[in-house]
Amino acid sequence: MTLGKSAFTAFAVFLGLTAHAVADEQSDALAAEARGIIAQFAEKLKSELTGAIKVDGPLKAIEVCHVAAPAIAADSSAGGWVVGRTALKLRNPNNAPDEWERSVLEDFDAARSKGADVTKLQRVQIVEKDGARTFRFMKAIPVAEMCLTCHGEVIKEPVREKLTELYPQDRATGYKEGDIRGAFTLSRPMQ
Repeated sequence: MTLGKSAFTAFAVFLGLTAHAVADEQSDALAAEARGIIAQFAEKLKSELTGAIKVDGPLKAIEVCHVAAPAIAADSSAGGWVVGRTALKLRNPNNAPDEWERSVLEDFDAARSKGADVTKLQRVQIVEKDGARTFRFMKAIPVAEMCLTCHGEVIKEPVREKLTELYPQDRATGYKEGDIRGAFTLSRPMQ
């Protein structure tokens, strides 16, 4: 059986649409999985920070962010996922954004300045580099009231002293409630 040119074109378009539909379904599934990972990460971090503040105050919360947050990210990095946090105004230089993350963070800031709800800012993208496809996901982290002790406009002693000790090049201050502190960032290679 031979296909005429128009039938072949229609078949090729169908195959292309089918491939896009499969890619969209895979992307939707990965986005749902990423949101679940972020929810668990955020809840665990918030729980540890809240507990530390209640028991030992803000100096203990700084320790949680310094030690426990990277450990929580590492624990969340399973099943091929790489999980972390990043920001434009860094506290920990190990969390520096790559080019894609920087662009997304800048887009988040622009959207916020136009009135977007920070809690809903997220980006899903399949990035191709050197023939490899990677699923990328970012979700903005809004500044909550409890964050202001260490990230606000006025940082009191001994908190400032501890931050300077642990993060001599700290730029992650000057925030107000509702600002974008940074973002959760996840990536996973695609088959």
